[in-house]
Amino acid sequence: MSDFEVSAEKRTDTGKGAMRRLRSTGRVPGVMYGADEAPANITLNANELRKQLENEAFFSHIITVNLAGEAVQAVVKDLQRHPASYQVTHVDFLRVKATDEITMRVPLHFVNEDKAPGKRAGGQFSHLMNDVEITCLPANLPEYLDVDVAALDLGDSIHLSEITLPEGVSFAFDVTDPDHDHTVATVQMPQDLDMGEEEEGEELVSAAEVPTTAETEEEDEDGEDAKQD
Repeated sequence: MSDFEVSAEKRTDTGKGAMRRLRSTGRVPGVMYGADEAPANITLNANELRKQLENEAFFSHIITVNLAGEAVQAVVKDLQRHPASYQVTHVDFLRVKATDEITMRVPLHFVNEDKAPGKRAGGQFSHLMNDVEITCLPANLPEYLDVDVAALDLGDSIHLSEITLPEGVSFAFDVTDPDHDHTVATVQMPQDLDMGEEEEGEELVSAAEVPTTAETEEEDEDGEDAKQD
C-alpha cells in the first residue's frame, strides 16, 4: 500500500521562533493527526522530504512515516511553502486506517490527445482541471486518474461524469448534479488561426465587391449613352 517512506522525529517546541530555529538546522516542522489519535508535532529532514516531493505520486500515495520506532501509514493533507524561495515550511500528515475512507486530491493525466480528431484538425487542448477530489479506502487510492480524450473533435469537451473511475473510487461530490459536473478539457482551433481565416475571408469579399477599372469605364459609357438617348 505504500511506496514512500520518510523518517520523522517528535518535537516539543512550538511557536514561530522555534519553527525558525528548526528550519535553520535543515528540519521541516509538521504535524500528524487523525485515526482517532492525538495530534503529534513532528520534524522531518528537509533534504529527504524535498527529494520525495519531486515525485508527483508522493501526494497521492500512502506514505510510511517512521516515527519513534513506529511505522505510521499516512497521507499528505497540506503543504506550506515560502512565497519567495518556495521551500517547504510545514507539512501536515493524516493518519489512515485500512477500514476508513479518505478524501484526497489526485492528479489527472490526459491520454490519447494525438489520436483526437480535433487535434489532427489543428486544434489545441485546454486542460481546465489538473486534479480532482476523490473518496476511497486507503488500499484503493489511485496514483492518478486517466482522462481519455481520443474521441474529442473540434469544439468538443469532456466532463467529470465521463471519466472512468477505478473500482472502489468515487468523486467526493455528486457529478450527476450539473453544477458539479465540471468541464475537464476542451479542444478548440487556436484563436489566432480563427482570426486569420476571418480576416482572409473579409479581404476576399471586399475584393469581390470592388468593381474593376474596366467595369467602371463600361458603366460610365452606358451612363453617357443613356443621357444622349
